[in-house]
Amino acid sequence: MKKQLLKVALRDTLPVLTGYLFLGAGFGILLNESGYGIGWAFFMALFMFAGSGQYLAVSLLASHASLISTAVATLLVNARHLFYGISLIDTYKGAGKKKPYMIFGLTDETYSLVTQNEPPKGVSRHSYCFTVTALDHVYWICGCVLGNVMGATLPISFEGVEFVLTALFVTMFVEQWLANKNHLPALIGVMSTALCLMLFGSEFFLIPSMAAIALLLTITRKTARRKPYV
Repeated sequence: MKKQLLKVALRDTLPVLTGYLFLGAGFGILLNESGYGIGWAFFMALFMFAGSGQYLAVSLLASHASLISTAVATLLVNARHLFYGISLIDTYKGAGKKKPYMIFGLTDETYSLVTQNEPPKGVSRHSYCFTVTALDHVYWICGCVLGNVMGATLPISFEGVEFVLTALFVTMFVEQWLANKNHLPALIGVMSTALCLMLFGSEFFLIPSMAAIALLLTITRKTARRKPYV
């Protein structure tokens, strides 16, 4: 049973493996260019495990930002995880000792997998979610460490490597668009984000856009439930 679970989880997380190796490598390279070695890359990946948050941390470390500034900036960047967590309350309920790690390891990509994919027959959803989370975490650690080593050893320019984070999100959006016939949630997300970006600016748009998306998705879901079946 464990072999079957691992086999299915490896298959499902293969796209994340590819993305995390490149995304993590980008972070490791930037961290090395800021003067922080492999130890920093490993422990930040192990204990932070936050793609955009770790990219932000590089600039915060380089600028010697205060603890308060770092805390506020990190909260704003990762505020979307609050909404992810709320939607998984029922899914993670009763997970026992696995639950704290599953909460800690929740990322955009992991959220996408645990909400859309089904566990293999005879395997609990909690075990599947835990395995997917752990595999994604391992991929991320490997990518960060590999990137830091590459940045320290390869005599080439890595200018523009930070764009890999944007590229990963765009790829995930396109895949979700192609995989689902209902494009309303995607359109709500894009339009709400664009509107909040214009209204609040690039520094403060994240939380208002997340709130708007959550509200609109809740409204559309309730509306859809009221429609009579034909």
